[in-house]
Amino acid sequence: EVQLVETGGGLVQPGESLTLSCVASGFRLEETDMKWVRQAPGKGLERVAGISIDSSTSTYGDFVKGRFTISRDNAKNTLYLQMNNLETEDTAVYSCATGAIWRGPPIRGLGTQVTVSS
Repeated sequence: EVQLVETGGGLVQPGESLTLSCVASGFRLEETDMKWVRQAPGKGLERVAGISIDSSTSTYGDFVKGRFTISRDNAKNTLYLQMNNLETEDTAVYSCATGAIWRGPPIRGLGTQVTVSS
């Protein structure tokens, strides 16, 4: 069974940091580009960041403003999202997902909750 499982979410104060992880199983992460998306309460799905298979290219949503870094370790079948200087507006469920290169139906994990509150 192919799946993605995210971990690392939690409750933090504004200005703090979190690192999210996404472990792939049932397929090799190196088969596809990957992305992080998020969904805040009452809002639609929003693309946070994307990364190419060999990590040579990464892209970010405008709202990131240099605060987040996406990375991957294909040997560990793991995708990461380092988030610094978190803001209350970053509160959302964060999920990882396969990108445009993926050979089959898109795969997205169930997500991990990130709550930023003072």
